[in-house]
Amino acid sequence: MNYKVDINGIEVNAVYSDENIENIFVPILKKMKRIQEEKGRRILVLLAAPPGAGKSTLLSFLKYLSETNEDLSPITTIGMDGFHRYQDYLTSHKIQRDGKSYSMVQVKGCPETFDLDLLIDRIKRVSNGEKCGWPDYNRMTHNPQEDAIYVDGDIVLLEGNYLLLNHPGWSDIKSFADLTISVSADEDMLRGRLLDRKIKSGNTPEKAAEFVDFSDMHNVRICLNDSVKADINLRVMEDGTYKLLNSIK
Repeated sequence: MNYKVDINGIEVNAVYSDENIENIFVPILKKMKRIQEEKGRRILVLLAAPPGAGKSTLLSFLKYLSETNEDLSPITTIGMDGFHRYQDYLTSHKIQRDGKSYSMVQVKGCPETFDLDLLIDRIKRVSNGEKCGWPDYNRMTHNPQEDAIYVDGDIVLLEGNYLLLNHPGWSDIKSFADLTISVSADEDMLRGRLLDRKIKSGNTPEKAAEFVDFSDMHNVRICLNDSVKADINLRVMEDGTYKLLNSIK
């Protein structure tokens, strides 16, 4: 199935195979519906994946499927990017990496550049069934846009790089979830995707490679190496298809 969507100002033309839709995506959405009906309350689902794995596009597609298939329940989709710290904070604070000091804005996107306390506080509110606002990330101002989304659905799917990270503080997030999903991929494939995305955003190939190799790939390795296993584990392949690494019970 061809699926065209605008992701952060970049037009994405994704292709999802019928096999993936019928045997992975729809069963996952049916599982969400079943859990919500059994628990009789709002449920929170986490979708964790490294940069470049296509999680934003997948999230949008899962929402589309949930709203166009009468056997499924519509889902509310949100992301953790709205919890980036503000630019003035990032430009005024430093971070140590490999024995050198960098401005946080130079490594924006790594775990330390997110407001983890605020993220966990809002996750608690969503998990408790509260109808509340949720921030989005404004790529024009490079800052969060507070309460850009209103969360009031019964099935909420939250995506982000570090939602299953096994680091102090981050590891608390999983306890609020009713279901967890992870997506992994080959490092080289992710680098190619990230380079392509950076160039399409207006960067020269040289500038794109400099940023991807210094910042993005550092974050890719953190996600791939330091995240815990999810309830449902997927791997995206070179051709864009998904492989299910365990069963969807």
